Amino acid sequence: MKRTTNWFAVACVVITLSLTALSQTPSGPNATAHTLQALVDEAARVTLAKFAAKKLDEKQLSITLIDLRDSTHPASYRGNERIYPASVVKLFYLAAAHRWLEDKKIEDTPELRRALKDMIVDSSNEATQYVVDVLTHTTGGYELPAKEMEEWQDKRNAVNRYYAALGYTNINVNQKTFCEDAYGRERASRGPNGENRNKLTTDATARLLLEIVTGKAVTPARSAEMMELLKRDYTGTSQNTDDQGHGFTGLALQGVEGVRLWSKAGWTSTTRHDAAYLEMPNGSKVVLVTFTTDHANERDIIPAVARVVIDGIKDVR
Repeated sequence: MKRTTNWFAVACVVITLSLTALSQTPSGPNATAHTLQALVDEAARVTLAKFAAKKLDEKQLSITLIDLRDSTHPASYRGNERIYPASVVKLFYLAAAHRWLEDKKIEDTPELRRALKDMIVDSSNEATQYVVDVLTHTTGGYELPAKEMEEWQDKRNAVNRYYAALGYTNINVNQKTFCEDAYGRERASRGPNGENRNKLTTDATARLLLEIVTGKAVTPARSAEMMELLKRDYTGTSQNTDDQGHGFTGLALQGVEGVRLWSKAGWTSTTRHDAAYLEMPNGSKVVLVTFTTDHANERDIIPAVARVVIDGIKDVR
C-alpha cells in the first residue's frame, strides 16, 4: 500500500498527520488532494492493522473521502469496488424521489412524505418498499411469467436509468430492502445467483451525498429537506448499538465537541456501512463513506477509520 506521510500512533489507533508530513506534500492545486489521499491510505492501513487478528483484509474495506474545499479531487481506498450497500441504498431512493417530485412524475402525498422520513430517520425497510413501489410503479407479489417479468423488471430499473443518465457507473439500485429474504418476483428479480442484487461503491455514494450537501442533488430547497432527515445527534448515550447517530461514524465522535454530523448508515448479517458528512469546529467540511464486508459484528471498524480521518483532517490545508 502506498505511504506518503509520516505518522505516529497513540492509544486506540488515533493518529495525527504531522506538520512535517504536510510540508512534504506538493504545492499547487493538487496539494490538498495529495494530502487527502495520504490520509485515506493511513486510515485504511491503521484499521487493517488494528483488526488483523479479526482477519479483516484489504478486500473487505472501502473508503472515500471528499473535502468540500477541493471536492473535485476525492480520495479513495478501493472506492470503485461494487459492494452490497445495506441501507445506504436508501440515500439513492431519497434523492430520486425528490427528483421525481420536482418533475411531478409522482404525487406529493402525506403518505410518501411519511415513508421518506421513516426510510431515512428510522431506516425502515417497510417504508423503503413503499418508496420503491411509488418510484417504479411496481408491486411485489407472486412470480410472474417470463414476458411479464421482463416488463416488470424494466419498470423496476427506472432509478438505475436516472442515475446512469447522471453519469453514475458501477452501481445497481433496483431492489427493495428486507429484514428477511424476499419472496416471489422480488426474489426472482435478483437472479439465480444474486447477480442482480443492489450494489454500490463508496465513490458513487460519496458523490451523491456531496450533491445533497451542496444543494445540487435536485434543488437547494429539496437538498435542505433531505439534510434535515440525515441530521444525527451523537451526544449522550443510546441503548441501541446500531443507532445511526451513536454507532458507526458517530461512535468516533464520542467525547469530541463541536462536530456536526449528517449520515445514512446500515448493516446486514455480513455488511456494515456508513455515509457521513461532518462539519468540524475548525471549519473543515468532509464527506466520509466507509463500507465493510464480512465483519458485521465488528462495530468499531467504521469508527476506527473515522477517528483517523477526524483527527487528521484538521491539519489539511
